[in-house]
Amino acid sequence: MATVRMRRDPNRRVQLSPETKARLDAMTPEEIEANALSDPDNPPSTEEELERGVLGRRVRLARQALGLTQEQFAERFRIPIGTLRDWEQGRRKPEAPALAYLAVIEQETDAVDRALATLS
Repeated sequence: MATVRMRRDPNRRVQLSPETKARLDAMTPEEIEANALSDPDNPPSTEEELERGVLGRRVRLARQALGLTQEQFAERFRIPIGTLRDWEQGRRKPEAPALAYLAVIEQETDAVDRALATLS
């Protein structure tokens, strides 16, 4: 079975019925939190999951700032494509040396390119 991906139009807001809107407006923050915590289909994220997501976003933004695809970024900076995808999708978080390397890529891209060129 094929996977279908759909993008939500950010300009098209979900329309709630007046009854639903009134019910939601009447909820206290504590009730909202309790309802969220009791949802078995959407458990709260752990601190580690949140950290992986934040770091994954940083990796993705660094790559996008250079205008590169995942494949191009991985090849250019000699990062295994699977590792890059795991970082960006929050499945794994970069270790300290990889974070340092990413910081250098963000700040001194040309220097990284020159250094890697000497390894060829």
